[in-house]
Amino acid sequence: MPKEFNRTRRIAEQLQRELAQLIRDEVKDPRLGLVTVVGAEVSRDLSHARIYVTLLSGDAEARKTSVDILNRSAGMLRGFIGRRMRLRMVPQLHFQYDNSIEQGAELSALIDAAVASDRKEDK
Repeated sequence: MPKEFNRTRRIAEQLQRELAQLIRDEVKDPRLGLVTVVGAEVSRDLSHARIYVTLLSGDAEARKTSVDILNRSAGMLRGFIGRRMRLRMVPQLHFQYDNSIEQGAELSALIDAAVASDRKEDK
């Protein structure tokens, strides 16, 4: 099993913080909703970074549009990251929508429904 490098983890955490600020301050597209940067994964060689984002509201089409906007802005954001973090190798940014919060809410609703039906059967 490969050992996780502390440097890549630290860079991923810093990248997540910086991108949250940069998306809020620098990306001016009005179609972009309220974006939350949930996580970041950086490859070992620091050449690529997968950035996970969620949106506060919107349907599937709005999510796709927002992720497309972020992926088109990746070059600009990468330049800002390079100046802020002073890395020799700034990773290419790849944005993906993270649906784990929605899945968690669905599972919680299913569990609540199962518990409610069990209580009805017991009475």
